[in-house]
This record gives sequence, C-alpha cells and structure tokens, in this order.
Amino acid sequence: MTRCLVIVGSGIAGLYAALLAAEAPGVEAVLLTKGTLGDGNTGYAQGGISAVLGPGEAAPGDSVSAHIADTLAAGAGLCDPEAVRVLCTEAVRDIAGLRRFGVEFDAAATGGPALGLEAAHSAARILHAGGDATGARISHALGAAVLEQAARGRLRVLTGAFATALLTGPDAGGQDAGAVNGVAYLAGGRRHRLDADSVLLATGGAGRMFSRTTNPRVATADGLALAWRAGAAVRDLEFYQFHPTTLATADTPDGPPALLVSEAVRGEGAVLRDAAGRRFLPDYHPDAELAPRDVVSRSIALHLAATGADAGTAVHLDARGIEAARGAGYLARRFPTISAGTRAAGYDWTAETVPVSPAAHYWMGGVATDLAGRTSVPGLYAAGEVACTGVHGANRLASNSLLEGLVFGRRAVEDFLGAEPSHHSTAPRAPHDRPNLASSVREPGSCEPTAAGGLALTHASAALSRDAESGGSTPAFPEGCIETWPGTFSRDALGRLMTRTAGVSRTGAGLDAAAARLAAWASDLRPEAVSESADQAGHEDRNLLLAATLLVEAARRRTGSVGAHFRADPEAAAAVPHTPESRSLHLPQPAHGPRHATRSKQRITS
Repeated sequence: MTRCLVIVGSGIAGLYAALLAAEAPGVEAVLLTKGTLGDGNTGYAQGGISAVLGPGEAAPGDSVSAHIADTLAAGAGLCDPEAVRVLCTEAVRDIAGLRRFGVEFDAAATGGPALGLEAAHSAARILHAGGDATGARISHALGAAVLEQAARGRLRVLTGAFATALLTGPDAGGQDAGAVNGVAYLAGGRRHRLDADSVLLATGGAGRMFSRTTNPRVATADGLALAWRAGAAVRDLEFYQFHPTTLATADTPDGPPALLVSEAVRGEGAVLRDAAGRRFLPDYHPDAELAPRDVVSRSIALHLAATGADAGTAVHLDARGIEAARGAGYLARRFPTISAGTRAAGYDWTAETVPVSPAAHYWMGGVATDLAGRTSVPGLYAAGEVACTGVHGANRLASNSLLEGLVFGRRAVEDFLGAEPSHHSTAPRAPHDRPNLASSVREPGSCEPTAAGGLALTHASAALSRDAESGGSTPAFPEGCIETWPGTFSRDALGRLMTRTAGVSRTGAGLDAAAARLAAWASDLRPEAVSESADQAGHEDRNLLLAATLLVEAARRRTGSVGAHFRADPEAAAAVPHTPESRSLHLPQPAHGPRHATRSKQRITS
C-alpha cells in the first residue's frame, strides 16, 4: 500500500527529508514550498555545520561528549539532554548523508576536512563549504538532488505553493478524529488541497516579525501558525536568538536580510570595539568575543547603556588583525560572501572596522516534538527551526541548527516509514527541566553587570487561556504607551514593536504594552482562525501577528532571565519549580487526548 508524506518547506530539513522519503519503497513523497527550492534561511547560513567526525577527521582531543557538553552549556540548563545526545551522536551519520547527496566540504591542507572554531565551542568542529557559503552550497546540492528525483518520478515538487491550513479528520484506521490528513494551499491565486497520510512541517523561522533580521522575506512563521491552529503544543517561545554581528545598515521593511558577519570571523580572531575604539567584551564575560550569542548581544546592549549611547548605536567589528596575521587576501578567501557584502556596502574590512549590531536570527522555541519529530497532533511532524526538539534550550549553540534539521528531519521520516497507518503520532515528549544555575553576580574582574547571568528562572509559558486568545486577559496600555504604536497593523509597525519590546532586552511594562497593541491588531485580523482568503500576504501578516502574540505571552510569563530571554526589570523574581507543562503554550487537545503508539522504526541508510 502506498502512503503519502507531504513535506512543507524547502530548507535543509525539508530537502533532506524529501530525498530520504523519495528513496523509500511504497511512499509517495510530495515537497511543497511557497517560493523556490533556493528560498529560506538555509542558503544564508555562513558559518557551517557542527559535527564531531570519525577518527582521522575530528580535531585532536575533540569528542562527541565535548560537543554534548558545549550544547548543554549554551542552553543554560533548559536543553533536553537526551535530544542533545541524539543530535551529537548521530551527527556523523547525517554528514555522510549530505556527502552522499553531493555536498562537498572544504578540505584542509592535510587532506581532511577544514574545521572551524566558533563561539562557545571548546574545539574546532565546524564543517564549511565554499568558505562562508556553507548554507548556499548545501541548499544547491540538495536542491539539485531533489530535482533529479522529481525528474525520475520518485518525488513530486510543488513550488509557489503556500500552505494555508492543515486538514484534519479521522486517520486511515478511523481513529484519531483530529489527525492531520492533508494540507490546503494557494497556488496561482487559487485554493487547492492535498490529501496525505502525514505532514512534515519544515517551514523555518519567523525573523520577519522583527524590524532587523538575518532572515529572508519568506520567514513569516507559517509552520508555527499552521500547527497552532491545528491544536499542536508549542514550547519555549520566549527564547529568540539575536545574532550579535550583522552589518549595520538602514532597515527596509520587507527588504533583504541584514548581512550576517559569521561567528567564524570572531573564531578566527576578530574583536568588537566601541565608538572610542576600545575592546569591551572582556568586561562582560571571560570568553569575550567567543561567548554564546545571547551573551554577546546582551553585552552590546549593556555596554551601550553604560556608556550613554543610544540603544540602536552600532559597535565595530575589527578583523584587521586576521588579515595581518594570515597574509593579504586571507579574508577574501576564507569569507568570500562577507567580503563581497562589506565591499558592496563601502567598507574594506581588511583595512578598517565595520559597524555591526544585533539582529533577530533564530527561534529556539517552536512546535513541540519528541525525538522522532512527532507533535502532539496525530499525523503531524515538525523538523528544523519550526520545531522545538529540546536541543537548544534557552540559547542555541552556533552551527547546531543545520545539524538539527538533518538529524530530526531524518528521524521524522524514519518514524513515518515505521508507523502503522492508524498510529501516526503521540504527545510530545516531556522536557527535562532543571533548575537554572545562572547567577546575577558580576563576572570575575568585571566592573559592569554580567550578561551571562541575569535573574533566577521562574514559572514560564503555561497554557494560553481562552481569555488570552480572545484578548480578555490582555492588559490595558501602560500609561504613556497608548500612542506609541500605530492603530492599524503593518509589518513595519509589528517589526518596530517587537524589536523595541521583545528584542535583546525586555521589561514587564514593555511586554504588557506589546501585548495590548498586539491584541488590538488581532481584534481586526483574527490571526487565531483559519482564513479562506486567497491573499498570500494577508495570510503571512496573520501568521506573523499570531507568532508575535505567542512569543510575547511566553515572555510575559517568564519573569526571570535565562539564556536568550533577558528581563531588565529592576527587581529579581523569586525562583519557582519548573514543570514540563510550564514551558508549553497550546490549544486544548482533541477530546480523545494524547495517545502513545508503539511502532517499529525503519532505519535509513545515509
């Protein structure tokens, strides 16, 4: 019997999953993407993909256990240790899978892979391709393989197809009345539907809800919105990572993404300086430029405040020492994409510093899944940035995102292949919450507030009440904030609101103001409901508004600081115990409740 798997999204998770599904006998694989195969965040990934390879290829002294430890440390105590173990131990298998599908990684002079060092990694374990064009090379290779499979009739590809809703109903066995059994989508200005046995969401992130982002135009929270409206649990939405070093240029609503200056540049020795030319990060964290991303972004904000500079002021990345140490032309060879981008902006980064500032980059939270990519809704899987596997915790370790898309995209396909037709999903696996051990004490030798600590961990994003969904529990506008934001929704207004109130640094008053404005906009747009509109931009607006509402609700509930969620409120919140449910925002589950199915898993040979 042929079974159909629909994959929505064409980043690394979607492309890789589609290829693996297409190779399996008895499977009809359909890849649906709203743009072209080259659209999405994957193509913009510069630094590379983290993995501890086998003997002879790994860096001397590196180990899988070290990669696990680094990932857990970056996640600030909120990672799921088992998910991290799976990610790091299975990495070598999916790197082999990439190579099988035509990805060629850069080689060192010794003949082995060239391995880079990035922030918060204890060893060089970052594979890259084309210097700083890793994501583009991966996207191109996997996309070519997908088109080859499509030409052979093994895979159906629908481009320019925008998913508007997940179809639900009884599964093939007549059970699970709320099971996902297809997808509705727009194509050519018309509405269509596609029936399926299961759907895998691999739609990427939501950076376009902020005014400054590294994400392309397609990153409009589509998958998260689809899943939430279908009743799926979502988790850890307060944790949004801001990349600390993007080229500081004028923001253009719906314009191109900010040029990311990769972590790998700081791994090579670049430093950050303030307007006076002073290197300041050692004052905030002992790892300075190689501290985790949330720490570096927050340190920039703290330093600007301490020096009396405006919050939007750029700091300066100094890579001149790299060129001096490695020889003329090294930056252009190692970082061709960044070199071209800075040159196009009028900077010669071999001879001068370049202005940089933080930008919305990656959402650690998302649709809650178990280790097989299963969501709380039968028949629905999620992988990549749209999912929350528990790998990243409160802050993602650099270059773990591409790897997560591979490992859990494959695991979702394996689970689909081994599933009984009438048992498509189980409830998401509970996270292993642990107390936050971060301290608000200053770092040794520092005269400034610490960026690594913050306030104690508190009760987080509990289930969103129906009152909250309807605006009934939304606070009134705080005094002085009523006229700050436009009364009519626009993406520009949303981006400015979210950047100002839910960006690198947050306060209770700011989040309350955001919640009130979002609720006012939602009363007109009704983002929580499925729309029959044929206007794609309107669907994207509603998806972004829903995602912003959920993020702000989660951030309001977590009154202490941890990882990428930093509360600048003057008073520290008292710590309270964590429960698995305290990290989820969800719609009520179907009346039958979550089901736990036992299934055999088919292993895919990468």
